[in-house]
Amino acid sequence: MKIKVYAGRGGDGVVAFNKVKMSLGPTGGKGGNGGCVYFEGVSNLSALNKYKHKKEYYAEDGKNGKKDNSEGRRGKDMILTVPIGSVLHDLQNKKELEIVKVGQRVLVANGGIGGRGNFFFRGPSNTSPKERELGKPGEERDFFVELRFIADIGLIGLPSAGKSSLLNELTASKAKVGNYDFTTLEPNLGVMENIILADIPGLIEGASEGKGLGMKFLRHIQRTKILVHCISLESFDFEKDYRIIREELKKYSEDLIQKKEIILFTKADLANDEQISQKAAKMQKINPNVLSVSIHDQDKLEQLRKYLLESLKD
Repeated sequence: MKIKVYAGRGGDGVVAFNKVKMSLGPTGGKGGNGGCVYFEGVSNLSALNKYKHKKEYYAEDGKNGKKDNSEGRRGKDMILTVPIGSVLHDLQNKKELEIVKVGQRVLVANGGIGGRGNFFFRGPSNTSPKERELGKPGEERDFFVELRFIADIGLIGLPSAGKSSLLNELTASKAKVGNYDFTTLEPNLGVMENIILADIPGLIEGASEGKGLGMKFLRHIQRTKILVHCISLESFDFEKDYRIIREELKKYSEDLIQKKEIILFTKADLANDEQISQKAAKMQKINPNVLSVSIHDQDKLEQLRKYLLESLKD
């Protein structure tokens, strides 16, 4: 989403004179500097929602100087919060700023300098100056704010692999669930014991070339620490399903296939133990980290939770 920010204007200097006998002279103070604009990272994943309807943000202007040689008050800074993982595209200078930590604060627009009052223009040959300066305008910036999720664990797999249902069970997420392609149109996030899980929308063959939902979501996987590759036990060719996703990851970035991966057979309630064991044995030749889960089996869900937590510690 696109927003515009305005740093505060500096306050004006003033022209004033001391009227007390024996203390005559200029006393016009300097204007206060305008407030600056900052972006700050927060853990609230919905922090971007407030920018949907309001597109312009202003820091406070500096106050004018005072006649007793006092400086005007500095304008208050504007601090705009964004979720960690946000990328700020500065549309003027084409630079990118990344917010990757909670509390990280980035200055994006400097406030204007306050103007000097006539006190600052006094001199031996100008004992009663009437000059002053006006405050300088603050900087203006246009930003496109993009959220690239920073998730500890990313759930990947073909459409209808059961990722959204699994996310809902492992976390307090309320992801939309349906038995058709691309139920998930945006990555869903959930928190499990302070660990962020992301349900990456269903990829298809050709996703790295922009087919289906394409590269729009592949970039979200780049920041995850562990990939949980979900494969439905309903699949007629689970090895092919696995290869399709792995090939798309590799085409998009070699770094993705170097990440730690866990293979997770979903919908385990649709197969018996022998069938699951046979399929797991085949997949373990590719990757030894193979588990199975059913959202209707609390014991298996709890085992998966513990396994994921231990994997992150490792």
